[in-house]
Amino acid sequence: MDKLIHATAQDGTVRVLAAITTDLVAEAIRRHQTAPTASAALGRTMTGTLLMAATLKDFDRLSVKIDSRGSIGGIIAEATKEGTVRGYVKNPDAELPPRPDGKFDVSGIVGEGTFYVIRESGFDIGLHRDPYVGSVPIVSGEIGEDFAYYLAKSEQIPSAVLLGVLLQNSDPFVRASGGVLVQMMPGANEHIIT
Repeated sequence: MDKLIHATAQDGTVRVLAAITTDLVAEAIRRHQTAPTASAALGRTMTGTLLMAATLKDFDRLSVKIDSRGSIGGIIAEATKEGTVRGYVKNPDAELPPRPDGKFDVSGIVGEGTFYVIRESGFDIGLHRDPYVGSVPIVSGEIGEDFAYYLAKSEQIPSAVLLGVLLQNSDPFVRASGGVLVQMMPGANEHIIT
């Protein structure tokens, strides 16, 4: 059963969100019939988008678009602050052999490109306002690092983003998927960061 947990620490100056997204990612992989490495990339992007959307206050929907020059071609995920999420990859067959450490070579199929975040509001009351769009270059292609870089550069929120998808023997069975977002809020002491 998937879960999303919100917490704060250090008198509210540290925000923590954690998500278990195993069922969500398994369903996305089933629907899109993605190769193992593309599955890991899609799962990480959907989980990261869900975590970011859970921080929304004035916006209804958040979309992440990874415009990639790698073999995956691109990844799009969309989430609401209520916790609904969907996503897809342009090339579901994108695949590379595992890295020497045995992990999926997500950065290899993502490659260089641009990481976009689009925040939209007004949908829940029938209005459509102009969206806010922010972008940064892809810094690693490992997805979690790209979310953290976006948050630090575009939104000026120091953040750590950890995302993972564990597949059973590189087949479509998802053993586990999830992520953690830790953010330093205004007023946080510098010694907490180190």
